[in-house]
Amino acid sequence: MRIDREGRGTARAHSAARRGVTLAIMVACLALAGACRMNNDPDPMAEPVPPTRLRVENQAFLDMTIYVYRSSQRVRLGTATGNSVTRLTIPANLIFGATPLRFMADPIGGNRTPISSEITVAPGDEVVLTIPPR
Repeated sequence: MRIDREGRGTARAHSAARRGVTLAIMVACLALAGACRMNNDPDPMAEPVPPTRLRVENQAFLDMTIYVYRSSQRVRLGTATGNSVTRLTIPANLIFGATPLRFMADPIGGNRTPISSEITVAPGDEVVLTIPPR
């Protein structure tokens, strides 16, 4: 019977190499975590951007659920009460410079869902959406 002594030395070398690789990966992860830290300090010279608003003039009798479309993304803005004027805020994450948007008014208890044509909206704009009576 023969005992191979090279096997034990090779296992020690692999174990040391494995520890070295693990240590290198841990150091790289810590370095990346430090590099990815966000700088949340606001620029004191930047002008504040006012919110982008939608004014809905609902001349119809039915209340309407108002949605905004940016390409294929649909976001619910709120409800416009019948025969009244409602002001809604368009989320800032939908507006990037001059952004083309479409608006949809879904009547609560009705079957028609009119959608506007594409409108280019910039941050701070106020868009007026008029819903005519039936």
